[in-house]
Amino acid sequence: MMLNSSCKEKDPPNMYGKIHGVVIDKETGESIALAKVTLSPGGNNQITGTDGRFEFINLDPMQYTITVDVAGYKPDLKTVTVLVDEIAPANFLLTKKP
Repeated sequence: MMLNSSCKEKDPPNMYGKIHGVVIDKETGESIALAKVTLSPGGNNQITGTDGRFEFINLDPMQYTITVDVAGYKPDLKTVTVLVDEIAPANFLLTKKP
């Protein structure tokens, strides 16, 4: 007995989005490692790698506030809108504390 190929289950559509970004020193243009990146709502956080990059995946489509904090720099935040099956950019240029 052969199965009809039109009866195969299809992959469910992607209902989530992503945020990708990088944290950079505003004066030198160098990436900042070990910055704490916090996503709200949800409270998820990550620490940037040596390349200053971070990403949040499988996010519900909505507005998020991202806060970046690292020793020696002024904290920064921005609002990002995540859309279904898209990558929202969230890059930060941090200024050193006086």
